[in-house]
Amino acid sequence: MASLTSELQKVPEVRMALREKGIPFEMKRPEGLGSGGPVPDLADGLRLEVPMLEDGDFKIFDSSVILAYLDDKYPDTSLWPKDPRDRATARMIEEVCDTVYEATNWGYSEVVWSERATGEQADKLIAQVKHQIATILAWLESKLGDKDYFNGSEFGHADICVAPYLNRSVYCGFGPAEDSPLQKWHARIKDRPSVKPTFTEMEQGAAGMSSGIMKKMFTDGPNKRQYRDHRLEWMVKSGGIDVVLEGLKRGNIRFCWPPAAP
Repeated sequence: MASLTSELQKVPEVRMALREKGIPFEMKRPEGLGSGGPVPDLADGLRLEVPMLEDGDFKIFDSSVILAYLDDKYPDTSLWPKDPRDRATARMIEEVCDTVYEATNWGYSEVVWSERATGEQADKLIAQVKHQIATILAWLESKLGDKDYFNGSEFGHADICVAPYLNRSVYCGFGPAEDSPLQKWHARIKDRPSVKPTFTEMEQGAAGMSSGIMKKMFTDGPNKRQYRDHRLEWMVKSGGIDVVLEGLKRGNIRFCWPPAAP
């Protein structure tokens, strides 16, 4: 049995892939996650972030690396399309979702759930979220085309990479138009045995995060929210550089490994 160091809101595509492959796993939330301080369970993770997959004494961080490892170790249940062009397309979809789409959804949570911006500034940032998600969805729809799945005729890797991010947009009110190919795709997959419990976990996690706990933990509290690469880029390009500067002033944001010299 694999052990997945994670939390309900973090990188659901790994949990979805484990379920799709029929690999039993247990999930745990590491003590100290999000504090900016020591996280013993992630001592080998460098970035102090989830997910981390533990396969015996072997630990792997980064969702893309984990997904590739699972497919290498369990090739009989490969989630990749066979055609090289389709594989390349799946990798491009994964890259866009893991960086651009993730950051845009994250921006919404920083503004609305963490309340790092208010008033006119918040309105402008949410307008950016809406505009950028619409652009991302149009690109994804072009990749879906007239296929049933992003992977082709069968559900697979590319679908797993899109599903959690699009579902979170739907949850937040920025989903695809009714009766659009993307909306029909979402309806097609949401009751799949590997997808349904993962979507339920996202909704449970989001309900907790939107209840005020994010503001209490990160904006007003002592914990440090990670502003890694594409998230930082999103905030700056979308007009939120003052949010970053205020976070630095308060000491409630952090960046990736390695740490800067004192």
